[in-house]
Amino acid sequence: MTLATLSEVLGPARRGAYAVGGLVVLGWEDARAYTDAAQAEGVPVILQAGPSCRSHTPLPVLGAMFRALAASVDVPVVAHLDHGYSADECRAALDAGFTSVMFDGSSKPLVENIAQTRAIVQMAHAAGASCEGEIGFVGYAAGRVSDPTDPGQAQAFAAETGVDAMAVSVGNTHLQTAPQDGVDQEALARISALTDVPLVIHGGSGIPVAMRRHLAMHSNVCKFNIGTQLRMAFGDALRASIAAQPDSFDRIELLRPTIGPVTQAAREVLRALSRPGEA
Repeated sequence: MTLATLSEVLGPARRGAYAVGGLVVLGWEDARAYTDAAQAEGVPVILQAGPSCRSHTPLPVLGAMFRALAASVDVPVVAHLDHGYSADECRAALDAGFTSVMFDGSSKPLVENIAQTRAIVQMAHAAGASCEGEIGFVGYAAGRVSDPTDPGQAQAFAAETGVDAMAVSVGNTHLQTAPQDGVDQEALARISALTDVPLVIHGGSGIPVAMRRHLAMHSNVCKFNIGTQLRMAFGDALRASIAAQPDSFDRIELLRPTIGPVTQAAREVLRALSRPGEA
């Protein structure tokens, strides 16, 4: 069993000047691919169940699946709830065997976000798990725009909540289908100077690979969430599988060919983060 908490993988990452991939899971095929990729690269991986995943598959099923995958490999695997919006949801994830939860109170007033996050941190720690919080709001492509993280508020949030990792909004945006301009490194430096907690970049698909490498080596960013980039690899592979098997009606026959391409795409993501000095 190589199940790990978020703190157990981010601590070494910060000391070693690399980052860990928080890879967004939608089902068995991509979860299997991500775990295979981590094993092949010899690096840790964070399997993330976000809201859309949870709306399709119940938390107890996801918890059991993540734990079974962790038991099948030799590298650390974190079972992580991404964007939990309530204490009840975070508690349900912990009860289902998740080793880490992210409470997203970023849309709430600062005082409320701090108070609710602090309570969930305490709940997670009591269960032997980790907790990630968010200060500032990371927006969505073609959706609600971002609210940049204020460094002073980030300092208060980190100190008063005790979070194990802190997601920040510094120019990153969810659901980007192509690399954008990257992040505001000056803002990130100001946040880093005032806090001593591993930082998380959501919307990592929109960050150019070279910048991911740079931030992994030269900042407090220890976790990049990558979803859209890998979903695109899955979509391309599924379309190719359907085209190659036009008469098939067996979902297993159609879905199995996606695992190899998604594994390769995940390996490239993880390699760039964990060995940032390589080309």
